[in-house]
Amino acid sequence: MKILSLGCKTMREGVLASSIFFIAGVLMILAGTRIVPEIFYMQHIVIALGMLLLLLAPIVLISTFLLSVLPGAKEKLEKCEH
Repeated sequence: MKILSLGCKTMREGVLASSIFFIAGVLMILAGTRIVPEIFYMQHIVIALGMLLLLLAPIVLISTFLLSVLPGAKEKLEKCEH
């Protein structure tokens, strides 16, 4: 499968995406509690989206890790420059 292909770039992108999701989630929760006005449940919507991003951050990181421990991934990752 092409979607399960793992390389050096994929590992970096997974860690980067996970950290971006985490930072964006924290910022959205802070914005929802302090900045967003209480109109049409906007605070709740922004906080819920922030929680979703916080939930996705470890899922992306764990899935990247699980892809790296698949059989055959070791040979691909040995070619990487760390």
